[in-house]
Amino acid sequence: MSHGGKIVADALAQLGVKRIFSVPGESFLAVLDGLYESGIENVVCRQEGGAAMMAEAQGKLTGEPGIAFVTRGPGATNASAGVHVARQDSTPMILFVGQIDTAHRDREAFQEVNYRSAFGAFAKWATEVEDPARLSEYVRRAYKVAMSGRPGPVVVALPENVLSADRVEAGRVAKTAPQKASLAGPARAAMEWLVAAERPLVIVGGPHWSDEAAKSLETFAKKQGVPVAVGFRRQDYFDNRHPNYAGDLNVGANPRLAKRLKEADRLLVLGSRLGDIETQGYTLVDPAAPTQQIFHVHADENEIGSVYPVEGSLAARADDFASELATLPPASDGWAEWTAAARADYEAWLQPQQSPGDVKLEEVIGWLSDTLPADAILTNGAGNYAAWLHRYFVYKQYGTQLAPTSGSMGYGFPAAIAASLEHPDRQVVCLAGDGCFQMTLNEMSTAVQSDAKPIVIVVNNGRYGTIRMHQERTYPGRISGTMLANPDFAGLAVAYGGFGERVTTGDQFADAFERAAASGKLAVIELVVDEDALSPSLTLSGLKP
Repeated sequence: MSHGGKIVADALAQLGVKRIFSVPGESFLAVLDGLYESGIENVVCRQEGGAAMMAEAQGKLTGEPGIAFVTRGPGATNASAGVHVARQDSTPMILFVGQIDTAHRDREAFQEVNYRSAFGAFAKWATEVEDPARLSEYVRRAYKVAMSGRPGPVVVALPENVLSADRVEAGRVAKTAPQKASLAGPARAAMEWLVAAERPLVIVGGPHWSDEAAKSLETFAKKQGVPVAVGFRRQDYFDNRHPNYAGDLNVGANPRLAKRLKEADRLLVLGSRLGDIETQGYTLVDPAAPTQQIFHVHADENEIGSVYPVEGSLAARADDFASELATLPPASDGWAEWTAAARADYEAWLQPQQSPGDVKLEEVIGWLSDTLPADAILTNGAGNYAAWLHRYFVYKQYGTQLAPTSGSMGYGFPAAIAASLEHPDRQVVCLAGDGCFQMTLNEMSTAVQSDAKPIVIVVNNGRYGTIRMHQERTYPGRISGTMLANPDFAGLAVAYGGFGERVTTGDQFADAFERAAASGKLAVIELVVDEDALSPSLTLSGLKP
């Protein structure tokens, strides 16, 4: 017999949870007590948005639900940003929220929120435990729901009186591993379908990927001679050095790849939802009347055919299907020219286009791509600065890109902390804009306390650059709400107990990075970039009339 908080902690331990992220609150004191001797590391964060993003990143890194605990009311609403990332990125995650005593429900008690309603559209499942005897059951089910089909976030509210209840009997908690059906027949059928194409394109993305799956897809692509493109911020799903790699379908995708997608006659889509970003607002593949035929493989059958009509489909995990595709013998030798042209387009896109100013991001990213170990983990949030990373960094293996397909600002730094804790032996580098970093930089305190050691490269141009770009296009010359007064980022890192250095010319960067890495602690390198540099192919002066 135990109190409810210990039942929750013990259930998580039985499910193999090693680390959680939290901001403490009186609403779940019993869980904090339950964690005391659980063996689960509790990473104490500074704001619930950061905690939820760290948990989401943990889910991406491990393929198992990342876990966050936050308090009721403002704690939960702060955490909603991370829940939204998990939803759009198909990441398994569980957010546990402390809740008011059930006896006070519907009185608008202090910080009372109906979480089923508040998170109903954000989460795969939002619920509240009302009976202490069912705590183990709810934890087990939350874990299963987060992992099943298309993975995603689950929100579980835990009332104070349920957690503090004494003499609660623990239920049995164990992971469930559904049996896998043979994919040999469907894989042959998909290949028979694809072989009829003149201009095929394989597109991979979504959840359920691994290093083994990446290697399987490389084997399949080489055998069949077919080009492979990856979805938005899924660049590490396929070795970018592979001769069949055609590039990524991101916000600023290679125009030649976008044209190739539009001209393809058959698309084999593995795991990706083929969403808004990949299709440039559904213009490259028209949901009403696509010119391409589609064979869609996705773990959630509800995603298949929900936007696009398909000629073939299979409800299966993309990684499992890739493994089966790798076993197939060569089926066509007619795509060599098409595939070689796709590869040539990607290699041409890698050639740097010079930016204005003394610090050029194309040179910084090129240096990182050439210098970092192949297993280094790169994180980022949202902003035009990320366009240089997408275009010029060559990803060599799976598990090295950690970024929000939801486009959430502030994500990169919490994600980098989670990555550094999960992989302390690997180099973790966060690329952040000055606006992006300031949304979560208070987590520098979390990094120092938990001994996380990412290197953060802050791109400082004194503005919300992406919005300024759109503003200049739509309302030229009318600057409103996009300028930033920034702190000394390097000095701030030192104040938090980390390493900081400011870079004002390109030739300073390599030495600054080496010093940051040698410091053995959280490090911030502030890049002072030219205000005229908007993106790899745009300048502010070029947009002005």
